[in-house]
Amino acid sequence: MTTREKRIYLIGTFDTKAAEAIYLRDQIRLAGAPVVTVDVSTTPTGEGADIPARVVAEAHTGGSAAVFTGDRGSAVAAMVEAFERFLSSRDDVGAVIGLGGSGGTALITPAMRSLPIGLPKLMVSTMASGDVSAYVGPTDIAMMHSVTDIAGLNRISRRVLTNAAGAIAGAFLLAQGYEEPSEARSAVGLTMFGVTTTCIRHVCTELEQDHDCLVFHATGTGGASMEKLLDTGLLTGLLDLTTTEVCDHLLGGVLACTDDRFGAVARTRAPYIGSCGALDMVNFGAPETLPPHYRGRTLYAHNPQVTLMRTSADENSRIGAWIGERLNRCEGDVRFLLPEGGVSALDALGQPFHDPEADAALFDALERTVQQTARRQLLRVPYHINDPKFAELAVQLFRELA
Repeated sequence: MTTREKRIYLIGTFDTKAAEAIYLRDQIRLAGAPVVTVDVSTTPTGEGADIPARVVAEAHTGGSAAVFTGDRGSAVAAMVEAFERFLSSRDDVGAVIGLGGSGGTALITPAMRSLPIGLPKLMVSTMASGDVSAYVGPTDIAMMHSVTDIAGLNRISRRVLTNAAGAIAGAFLLAQGYEEPSEARSAVGLTMFGVTTTCIRHVCTELEQDHDCLVFHATGTGGASMEKLLDTGLLTGLLDLTTTEVCDHLLGGVLACTDDRFGAVARTRAPYIGSCGALDMVNFGAPETLPPHYRGRTLYAHNPQVTLMRTSADENSRIGAWIGERLNRCEGDVRFLLPEGGVSALDALGQPFHDPEADAALFDALERTVQQTARRQLLRVPYHINDPKFAELAVQLFRELA
């Protein structure tokens, strides 16, 4: 299709939520923004949308017959694929707003996640008051709680939908006039946790004259967001010095990465400086949320809502092997630093997580697992991770690779 003026895409299941979608459409138009409505119903009978469900369903690799199966489970899964393919084929998407309950939210947000970061995305959902990580993922989807169910118009739903219309119209109109400031510096990604803040701040100070430093909080989604930007070419390299998300992934913590951690590094072969930042800890919620089998372990109350558990030597061996296996998939320039003085502020001499044996198990497992080459190297460093000399070495190595 030829390039056209950008529009807001309003997505909903018109077989059950047509009245609410049409009301939202009218409010967006009153706000002065162009809008096109899209039906993602799993039956071809919905009416009232500019783009009917059958058109969306035809984008499925198996055609509309793969979507309109008569079985809700398979139909929803197929429509998820069809809608993502449909939306990615459009060149006039200036913003997206979705409207749905649990099913609609799960159907619409995967396509939103595939869109570029920075393009406005708003999901009005009955699910927005709980854990929305499964819907938002590593992207910039905004979630708005519908308060009442999306099951008819009433004094509350009209107000919420009017606010949603204003939010997406405002974001759309501002985005159309937005011009990226001229930036000669290349963008690099860095991972940070509170216990590695000193290190990352020093690195940023050293690099910021030549590089735009984007710091990501190592909370599971933070690392995923960083790697998504690397995959899309918006980052030119990483100083991934805080890889703590792996601990939570392997040991059941609440800030876990996925199996694809380090995947973007392998796919892009971008310059990579990594380290063991905060691999001494697993994150849980309040103390009462700690799994029973971890009771009696070395714990640290970060705050009333976050309890940290010190990783053991056996666990660190497992963590080191897991990271090492993924580093072996990386064919670009990789330098992974092993800070022998400690891997976090809590792992310094005299601090509650100081455990040289556990750290040694981590480093040994990495050295056993990683297949070192001229481009893939492990480097033992005789400093604590927050020592300025550690940060300066990381910067020196990155400049050599970048």
